[in-house]
Amino acid sequence: MQVTTCQAADFSLFSAESFVGLVFLMTIGIIFIGALIATTSRRMVRCVAGLALCFTGVAGAYYFLLSPFLAMMQMLIYVGAVAVLIGFAIMMAAPEKGDMPGRQITRFSGPLGFALGGIVFAVFLVLAVKTEWQSFPRTAPADIMEMGRVFLTSHALAFELISLVLFMAIVGALVLARKGRN
Repeated sequence: MQVTTCQAADFSLFSAESFVGLVFLMTIGIIFIGALIATTSRRMVRCVAGLALCFTGVAGAYYFLLSPFLAMMQMLIYVGAVAVLIGFAIMMAAPEKGDMPGRQITRFSGPLGFALGGIVFAVFLVLAVKTEWQSFPRTAPADIMEMGRVFLTSHALAFELISLVLFMAIVGALVLARKGRN
């Protein structure tokens, strides 16, 4: 087993690897900011916007994991259909008086959630530090014609299921729009 170490002379702030690392950290930041907005905002529209931002960050993380197909499906299904459908549902629903229903905030919920999140973060941090990471080079650049061929051959079922999910989102939005605010 060969172990490579990073020497100070090899590191450059203006290298491609540094830029990719910076963009990856920004993607993770987008995920956390979106999740924070989605969970702490008192207005439902802002919660949905935070959820869509979080879903967009997850799509970026999929792209960094060398899975552009999953990244595109994340954008199509979750940002393009689920978040928009939730947004339509909020627009068509009757306005609520006061706080969001069903939210019982106690004195211990904040510290308990923070402690649980800290434990999960610590476990993942220890796992990330102790894991021997390998880099997987890309085999070929992404090609639109190749992606279309893969959609219609080996990923045809997933492509059709995505079409059904988007169709269900459109039908759901139409049903909500027909009922109106009554």
